[in-house]
Amino acid sequence: MYDIGTRERVLALVDQGRSLHSVSKETGISRAAIRAWQHRPEPLSRRSPPAPEAPADDRAYAYLLGLYLGDGCISPHPRGTGYHLRIACADAWPGLMRQCGEAIRKVLPGVGVYVLRRQGCSMVTSYSRHWPRLFPQHGPGKKHERPVVLEAWQRAVVDAHPWEFVRGLIHSDGCRVTNWTTRVVAGERKRYEYPRYFFTNRSDDIRRLYTDTLDRLGVEWTHCTRKGDPYSISVARKASVALLDAHVGPKH
Repeated sequence: MYDIGTRERVLALVDQGRSLHSVSKETGISRAAIRAWQHRPEPLSRRSPPAPEAPADDRAYAYLLGLYLGDGCISPHPRGTGYHLRIACADAWPGLMRQCGEAIRKVLPGVGVYVLRRQGCSMVTSYSRHWPRLFPQHGPGKKHERPVVLEAWQRAVVDAHPWEFVRGLIHSDGCRVTNWTTRVVAGERKRYEYPRYFFTNRSDDIRRLYTDTLDRLGVEWTHCTRKGDPYSISVARKASVALLDAHVGPKH
């Protein structure tokens, strides 16, 4: 007997268009078993755990919420009542993918987590019928084309764990960079470098969630228009950068 997470991971590989032979070779599960799961997916839904009243780990949820609002989506499984939660992560940040997977497992213990490779990025993916309830911002269309408002229970989680929420947002749609400028010192022009954080998202609501949380944490920020695009938030003051360095840090 195989557990539900194993079945879901195998069926997800088949959903990518791969042959039963290649999936069987990779997973060690017979083609006959995979074929049976394809034609009889109902037990997966019937065996799903009861709907959780709340995330199992609020701290992990605050971080995962930030990741979801930045680079996440939820889509229905084509052959069942469940849903796939997918968080896009650049291949350059394996540590981020690992942290994302750990957060998913803490938020919904027992759920399967696997990585789907795409060109230039990977999708950290998990299947459950409970994801839309845990992320009620799920809906048709792009996030910046619809309202994104937190439920009261989500606001309470973010208020309790604001740094985890900010870290998730920056790890998804933000970065830490080193800017430079020049200044004249004793008659000589010298190069001066300084660190800076950027967060870029087209949704007015998501940017406001980010800046409102920064305000509560005492982090100074400014709007930064780049190439006519007003969607970036900059943190450049030394004390504020130090706060983000202490609680967020660069991706890895």
